[in-house]
Amino acid sequence: MKSKPLSDPSPPTPVLVAPVDSVVRARKPKDDPADAAATPLHDRVYQQLRTALITGRIVPGRAVTLRGIAAELAVSPMPVREALRRLAAERALEIRSTRRVGVPRMTPHRFAELVTARRLLEPEAAVNALAFIDRARLAEIRAADDAVEEALRTGNVELYMDANYRFHFLIYSAAPSSVLVPLIETLWLQFGPFMRSVYGRVGTATLEDQHERAMEAIRRADPVALRTAIEADIMDGMRLIGLTELDDPEEAKPRKRG
Repeated sequence: MKSKPLSDPSPPTPVLVAPVDSVVRARKPKDDPADAAATPLHDRVYQQLRTALITGRIVPGRAVTLRGIAAELAVSPMPVREALRRLAAERALEIRSTRRVGVPRMTPHRFAELVTARRLLEPEAAVNALAFIDRARLAEIRAADDAVEEALRTGNVELYMDANYRFHFLIYSAAPSSVLVPLIETLWLQFGPFMRSVYGRVGTATLEDQHERAMEAIRRADPVALRTAIEADIMDGMRLIGLTELDDPEEAKPRKRG
């Protein structure tokens, strides 16, 4: 989070027009770009949908159809159907009876569980990664933070979402991880759409610059300060969601006809 206002002067880009494999680039920044071409189509569709969710390009309250997604991506419905099933299993999307898909409602109970999981996993991942962050990696982290600053300067909420994601996962993924980082990504899938809505409406003007504190902790190789900065950053953002995005679970219950 940064301590400047952020506006959202334009609506989100089309739902699935997302930077291809930006999630993969953040987790494995040195991978050969040729690997993407060898990736099966259903996996590429899945990665694009993940990116769209994490960076808030799929927004709450806006249902989309399987055929509409397939048309946007210029693929057949089959790989889209498989990707949607995987994302539904991760609770990032829900498939509705009308053959539409959308972001699940953010109830107070679901929100509380996401906050707890993030506070447990993300500071731990950052501390685990600390010994693996060299000067080159820290420079990448700083570049992601510079992109956050540019997004704030220009009011570009989509750039902000992408750069903020890269900042965090360049830290978390510095250490080898086959469990912790993928688990954290599933959490980001679930709150990313709501975070984008918050930033677009209320910005980050009242928040401290926890990114700078985190980078200073990395520079000093201080695990306690890094844990504190990451947890504070999590709570700053989640607090905004809690104030503006929660649904009343009673409203979701079927009502008797009068």
